[in-house]
Amino acid sequence: MMQVIQFPNEADYASLFQRPMLEQKNLEDLINSVFTEVKSRGDEALKAYTKQFDGVDLRELRCSNEEIEEAKSVVTEELKSAIKQAKANIERFHKTQLQPKSKEVETTEGVVCWREQRAIQKVGFYIPGGTAPLFSSVLMLGVPASLSGCKEIVLCSPPNNEGKIHPAILYTADLVGIKSIYKVGGAQAIAAMAIGTQSIPAVFKIFGPGNQYVTAAKMKAQQLGIAIDMPAGPSEVLVIADATANPRFVAADLLSQAEHGIDSQVILLSDSLQLIEDVNDELVQQLAALPRKKIAQEALSHSKSVLFHSLEECLKASNFYAPEHLILASDEGDNLLSEIQNAGSVFVGHYSCESLGDYASGTNHTLPTHGYAANYSGVSIDSFMKQVTFQKVSAQGIQNIGPAVEIMAEAESLFAHKNAVTTRLNALK
Repeated sequence: MMQVIQFPNEADYASLFQRPMLEQKNLEDLINSVFTEVKSRGDEALKAYTKQFDGVDLRELRCSNEEIEEAKSVVTEELKSAIKQAKANIERFHKTQLQPKSKEVETTEGVVCWREQRAIQKVGFYIPGGTAPLFSSVLMLGVPASLSGCKEIVLCSPPNNEGKIHPAILYTADLVGIKSIYKVGGAQAIAAMAIGTQSIPAVFKIFGPGNQYVTAAKMKAQQLGIAIDMPAGPSEVLVIADATANPRFVAADLLSQAEHGIDSQVILLSDSLQLIEDVNDELVQQLAALPRKKIAQEALSHSKSVLFHSLEECLKASNFYAPEHLILASDEGDNLLSEIQNAGSVFVGHYSCESLGDYASGTNHTLPTHGYAANYSGVSIDSFMKQVTFQKVSAQGIQNIGPAVEIMAEAESLFAHKNAVTTRLNALK
């Protein structure tokens, strides 16, 4: 099912681990057009796009309280219980990331510095609907935003053909305290949160997964000065497995990511050819039973199994690839952790399947993809916070460091900077 590559050279990694790319012809022009329309026509543009892309005529963009209450009555008690369990674990993990005021440091006698966290006041979430309504992403974004103290949260999600947002999304949003929910999807939703319309307020930072149009729109928003969680691409997993791994488990993990979309990518690295062959056999059997078989099959067509001489070589290749999700399916998993440099989230051992992190283990599933794990972190409490530095300088303090600042400012020809210090020093004479 997956192409098998044996003992590649490190020089070939760039071509070997190339990620799939969807056709992006005229994508930039389309995104610019959407932003222009939303800026000039506001809500009317959003309604027109909703009719064009979702086939729905909307009178109101905002979800009413009645719609939210109806959704809460539709979601089964079994699903509600599972969502609440996941929420509790996510809260428990993310609470550990809250930082107290940093210790005050007297860098020079009379000069005291410290740092404090401040929440980003207005944030926006994009939650995909369609064939895979990601209500789990509401938890992954809503819980840390709430713990951080964000005052205003805006959520956009595309409506179905009845003009409604998936009930599990509405239930979960209500559970985490999100009240401003809008029936808008695609690039136009990102434009609305970046620019603001009559109904949807502009935010300071936009979070959430999406297709190539949503991703391109987030990059456009960033050009306009709106922060985003991270650059993102299709979902991906890399599994490092040896002879101790269970081929059935490994195949299941690969398929769990392959079913995300046709542009998803899954990679298996191993020092055991027998393991690779056994996993391929399992892929054939398990794929046949999947409802999203066609999607997973397409993703597998540009995925690979790679044989190396050792687990150390596997880790080196993994660090080059910088996967969104990294699974260590080996009895030696704990011994490999120190060698991991680039990964969004790591799953250690035979029972740590990536699906647990997607939903309920407690870690966040909003992670850097497309190699961005080499220089970006996943969403955390820090994603919703700003770090503000403070300093308090006494008369003695400015006398201690003022002369050095005068010299440095003059050397940079910034005489007003120098004067701000000199006037104070003269006043103390």
